[in-house]
Amino acid sequence: MTKAQEARQHIDQAIERLAAELNAGRSETLRAFLEMVGKFHRYSFGNVMLILSQRPDATRVAGYRTWQGLGRQVRKGEKGITIIAPMMLKQDAEPGQDPERVLRFKAATVFDVSQTDGEELPKPAQMQGTPKEHLQRLERFIVDQGIVLELRMDIGQAAGISMGGHICIRPELTPPERFSVLVHELAHEMLHHGEHAERGDKQTRELEAEAVAYVVSTGIGLEPGTACSDYIQSYGGDAEKLAAVLDRVQKTAARILDAVLIPTDEQPAEPEVVANA
Repeated sequence: MTKAQEARQHIDQAIERLAAELNAGRSETLRAFLEMVGKFHRYSFGNVMLILSQRPDATRVAGYRTWQGLGRQVRKGEKGITIIAPMMLKQDAEPGQDPERVLRFKAATVFDVSQTDGEELPKPAQMQGTPKEHLQRLERFIVDQGIVLELRMDIGQAAGISMGGHICIRPELTPPERFSVLVHELAHEMLHHGEHAERGDKQTRELEAEAVAYVVSTGIGLEPGTACSDYIQSYGGDAEKLAAVLDRVQKTAARILDAVLIPTDEQPAEPEVVANA
């Protein structure tokens, strides 16, 4: 068995363990996975599972030579984290034709910053419980998707609602609440509305939306409440269904985080938000 095959086996086993824990009513592992996605949102679902299963306290990972390029050295004897990396191979073609490029995967080794010594790395800005400019970027991203964003009082008991191209939220929400609710409703727009949406059952839709909100909130440094865990219920041990859900969560959260985690000097103009009674 190759190292890449072993890594894929570890992913399958991790998903099965997670499904079993959810089936037993425990959600700690799922919250740990969602927090890991917030830290490593550019990594695939499978690689996040691999990092979590091998080094759950990881905060920043890179390859051996990448760390050297950053002025840090992996300490002797440190055990690396195995992930799966894509590579393009040239496949033989008929004479006179260009070789066909084929996507394959290989095992790669990365190390957490805690396994290295050297120059101090720049520290990310601390949020201290407020979304700051990230809220403005999020609202701009929503409007840029062609979604009408509206403040309304007459939406019943809900903090926000998604109606397919139209998001309404309550105007009295605090900035952290507004950020989390907007991400939740945006996740509904991205995952559950539109021609190619996969709606599924209500439980799955709410789990996906709240999980995306959890990931993005932790990804910018906020402290989410317990709402996400309140949505988590039994999956009947269905690891395949759980993997599909978490893969969708990871991809959606990554896209939103890419939009809100941009340099401060590239902040967009104030987005247009409609306010109604």
